[in-house]
Amino acid sequence: MEQNLLSAGFLPYHSDQDLAVAVPFVCKSWYRASLDPSCWRRLNFRSLDFTPWSPFSRAFALRYRLLSPLSFSAFLRFALHRSCCVVDQLAFPLSSAVSIHDLAYASVKCLRLKALALPDNLMLEDDLRIPELVWRWKDLEHLEMETKPSSFLEAVAEIGRNCPRFVGLKVRGLIRREDAKALARCLPELKHLELSKSYLTKDELLVVIGGCRKLETLIVKDCLGFQADDEILKLVSRIERFEHEGSTLVYSYTCSNIGSRSALQVSFFLSTLDL
Repeated sequence: MEQNLLSAGFLPYHSDQDLAVAVPFVCKSWYRASLDPSCWRRLNFRSLDFTPWSPFSRAFALRYRLLSPLSFSAFLRFALHRSCCVVDQLAFPLSSAVSIHDLAYASVKCLRLKALALPDNLMLEDDLRIPELVWRWKDLEHLEMETKPSSFLEAVAEIGRNCPRFVGLKVRGLIRREDAKALARCLPELKHLELSKSYLTKDELLVVIGGCRKLETLIVKDCLGFQADDEILKLVSRIERFEHEGSTLVYSYTCSNIGSRSALQVSFFLSTLDL
């Protein structure tokens, strides 16, 4: 009875760090409860520091008597083993510690995934494989990409073909005409879209608004390339939540606002314009 109460009510609200290095070592009941797969259904690795000298890595290595420093790949396998393949929310850390092999492993072990936040700064040859990984997540509903991958068009097309419940996307980068058209064509059922800190012109924004007619949330804050004029405000009046604060036509803030890879894309693009 105690174990059921712990796993159903108390433990799921603890962080992944607590579940790994604290909760199991309180007592036998808490240890058994921490083995319940439902406690590992939502995995958010964003706040964990996997550097060998971090308090978390050292605590984990001490608790489990590791002979070598903890790696993200090892902890991912540990967490997914505990989850028994019931993970439906997964957020990768924003670091170079994540490899395409980690994504591929998750695509096999997390077939029920509904919400996914991808890591930033994947190698070019790695982000080209994102579409083939997305293909496995038939139940995917929400996807976050900190930087628009080079395979964005293919990924959007794959989502449109294979993820019938998909309703939410967050991405930032250089949003080109073909990107906007792909969103409108492949994801017409989209309800929640965030393109904040992107290079996004009015024309591309209008394509998205016109094609994604079921949008309930549209967040385009701190973008470069448009300002919300009367035409835009009229078209988005049907959208419940529209946020555009900080967006501007003028190149008045640093490229660091829109991500390193995207900054390079935007800088090259702007160099071709007569500003």
